[in-house]
Amino acid sequence: MTNSHDHDHDNELDPMTARVRALETILSEKGLIDPAAIDAIVDTYQNRVGPQNGARVVARAWSDTEFADWLARDATAAIASLGFTGRQGEHMHAVFNTPQTHNLVVCTLCSCYPWSVLGLPPVWYKSPPYRSRAVMDPRGVLEEFGVRLDKDVNIRVWDSTAELRYLVVPMRPAGTDGLDEDALAALVSRDSMIGTGLAEAPE
Repeated sequence: MTNSHDHDHDNELDPMTARVRALETILSEKGLIDPAAIDAIVDTYQNRVGPQNGARVVARAWSDTEFADWLARDATAAIASLGFTGRQGEHMHAVFNTPQTHNLVVCTLCSCYPWSVLGLPPVWYKSPPYRSRAVMDPRGVLEEFGVRLDKDVNIRVWDSTAELRYLVVPMRPAGTDGLDEDALAALVSRDSMIGTGLAEAPE
């Protein structure tokens, strides 16, 4: 008897994507989800909600001192003024890196994260090793991400919660005085706004 599943699959999707696609197909066929709604959600998090939003916030803070002061006082309102609001971004606090202090964000209980400015959290952010070691050994964690700070730089760890989420404003790189906001935003990575990275130097 031949097993009907004993054949080569013409499927170029990675296993996880294939599983998601199969589950979506089954739920759609049963009428439990609307494919158009799923497409809208995916488009939102791929193109309208994500690190590019946070990068624009940082770029504005770098280039506009009044906005930077507002961001420091009331990050929720300042970020909303740029049109970035929504789920898990209702209560925000911005922390600014300086030559003396480097900020690092973690959620020690689960995976609280500012979706409206950073998009979906990376897998490592939700992992138990990061959640525990970021508190116990932040300098070691940063070194694993390639961030090596001088010993006299203080590392401050912020614990994100369901009530309050953080955005790290990295230090503006040298040599960027003549850049506009679009060019500045291109130097800001998701990791630099979590604190596990630094803003990139201009080419």
